[in-house]
This record gives sequence, C-alpha cells and structure tokens, in this order.
Amino acid sequence: MPSAPYPVLSSLAGRRILLGVTGSIALYKTAQWIRDLVREEARVTVVMTAAAARFITPLTMAALSGSRVYTDMFDEDPGQAMAHIDLSREHDLLLVAPATAHTISRLAHGMADDLLSTAVLAAKIPVVVCPAMNSAMFTHPATRENLEQLRRYGYRVVAPESGMLACGEEGPGRLPGWDQVREILLATLSSQDLQGRHVLVTAGPTREPLDPARYLSNRSSGRMGYALARVARRRGARVTLVSGPVSLDPPPGVEVVPVMTARDMRAAVREHRDQADIIIMAAAVADFRPVGCADRKIKKSRAPDTIALSENPDILKELGRERRPEQVLVGFAAESHDHEAEGRRKLATKNLDLICVNDILGEKTGFDVDTNQVLLIDWQGQETLPLLSKEETAVRILDRIRELLP
Repeated sequence: MPSAPYPVLSSLAGRRILLGVTGSIALYKTAQWIRDLVREEARVTVVMTAAAARFITPLTMAALSGSRVYTDMFDEDPGQAMAHIDLSREHDLLLVAPATAHTISRLAHGMADDLLSTAVLAAKIPVVVCPAMNSAMFTHPATRENLEQLRRYGYRVVAPESGMLACGEEGPGRLPGWDQVREILLATLSSQDLQGRHVLVTAGPTREPLDPARYLSNRSSGRMGYALARVARRRGARVTLVSGPVSLDPPPGVEVVPVMTARDMRAAVREHRDQADIIIMAAAVADFRPVGCADRKIKKSRAPDTIALSENPDILKELGRERRPEQVLVGFAAESHDHEAEGRRKLATKNLDLICVNDILGEKTGFDVDTNQVLLIDWQGQETLPLLSKEETAVRILDRIRELLP
C-alpha cells in the first residue's frame, strides 16, 4: 500500500481562531502559541487591548500571525465600522489569553468599552478564557466570583498552573502549557457526537517476560491508540484506555488501565468490554510468549539453544465471538504485504465491523512515527485514507465508526 503524496493535516488546520490578548507578562507565552497555531495551519486573528500593546507591539503580533492585528474600536477604516461584531462572526472560537484580573472583571460584568470586550459580548461562538496573574489576585474572592460568572455565561475557563511567577512568588496564576490549551480548543471545536457513548481502546505493545531483565515485545509506540482515545474523549465519549507499556502522557479525561502482558490485556479488556458501545483494538498484542520465565537473569554461558513459545490468546477473535450485537468492534492489522486480502480475511474471521490496515514497512506509516496511512475495510466497502497525522487519522476512523453505530 504505497504512501500517497497528500499533506499531513492537523486537526487545527483551517480553524479560525480569534485571539484576544491583554496586558500581562504572560504575553510572551501567547506569542509562542500563535506560532504553534500557524504551524498547524490554523488562521489566527489577534485583538489587543491598549495594555497588551505596552508589553508587545501589534507589529510583532502581525508578523507572528500573518494577519492584521486589531487594537482600536474606533478604526478609521470605514470597512471596519462593525469590527466588534464582524470579528466574532468570521471565526470559529474566541480565545482570551492571557486574561488579566481586570479583563476578567470587565467581561463578567458585561462591560463593552474596548474592541476585545465588545467582541466577546457580541460573540456567538465558543469563548475560552485563560487567566494569568499573581496568586493573591487569582485567589481573591472577587476574581473567583468573576470566573464563576464567566462559567455561568457558558465560557470555558482554563485553570492556571501553579509555580514560580514573574513577581518572584510561587503559587497558582501561571498561563498553562500549550498542549493543555490545544486539547481544550480541539475539544471545544469538536462535535459531541459520541456524547453518552463508552469507548474502550487498547494501545501499545505487550511485553512477555523471558527472565527478570529480558522480554519479547514489538516496536509499537501506542501513538495511534492514544490518538483514538484522545479524539473520542474530545467528542464527548467516556473513554477507557487499556495500555501496554509506552512513553506517552495519559490523554486528559481518559481512564487509563496499564497492563504488561497479553494475558493482562485480555483480563482488562474482558473486565471493561460489557459496558462499551465501541471497542477499538489498536494494541499490538504479542502472538507468542515464552513457556516459562526464568527466576534469574539467564547468563550468556547458559543460554538455551531454543526458546519454547506458547501461543497467546487472540483477544480480538474472542471479542468477535462473544460481542453484543449492538457493539461496534474495530480491529487493526499491521501488515507488510497483501494488505487488502489480509484485512478482508481478518474482518470475516474475527467478526469485525471495521478493520484498519496499515503498512509497517512504510517510512511514514510504520512504528514510532507521528503519521499514518490506513486502509479502512468494512462490510460496505473500503477507503484508503491519505497520509495524515495519527491524530487526524483517528478523527477519520471515528467518523467512520460513528456511521456504524446503531
């Protein structure tokens, strides 16, 4: 299955973000966020308060975003007479970051005395607010009440991090990291079409011990399974992730069940399968295990000529045999040849609704890379997805799964 020359899309590509920035030293982080958004091909328009322009120039923000920066509600350009209304109508989401205590107070009380506050008041799009300030200001009852008021309005308030602040004090008030904010933006922008559904995902490799120091395993990084869990959670699902040993951060809001061996994974899957509406078996489960595990490290001088192996249970086949009729069961097949034939064989023999086949020999589709190109096969037909990020591949797979739900 050769790789097609398609762009590797981000889930933020083409999204229109209206970014409101206020007068805080945390602006230097927001400037980096603009670069991150642009790198993912999002379209960013910046609105600055007068105080923000004292920390960083509009020209700098324009250079980073590649777009005009708005600062004045009374712009002399006649085409911008209704900028406070037009801006929110032309974007998908409004992000206020950093949001100072002063700005939060004005937004909570419905004030509309500058371009940013009027744009927020006129917004019919999701609003995400990222507070950043001194700890004493953040914990003050007035600020806490103002933030609660914003939540009552339906705005998403992102809790600041704790740590060393610019003033030299330590405590809550730091602007959170980009990865956390990015996940919140994507969840806010995602359709909640999996709301009320329980999704069970497996990810990563398994390790079958040979002795206390060695094991049999494979090169799976777990990135595809983690991307599926993360995207399903964004779309409103309750997600349980049964994960082999990987070097990945747990997806936010996802219940992670760590396992080591194939038999561990089988037990965890069987424990959670009955509650699941969708089961996605993305893990690379070892087919075989050593017959026994030595109590001590096997010395080179005493190494056996052969290692006796025993076949592991076929978890996916068991699920296909014992599944509830209304469950959607999805498998993965990592193949080096005969991709379509192998996919169709496994779809039938394991009683699946959908199988995702990927080429392990491809430079950009094998193990431990951030991209993938999969062949989706179900009982209605097949589709070869373009080369995409694993995150966007997860979006496309879940789109197909959503169509299969009863």
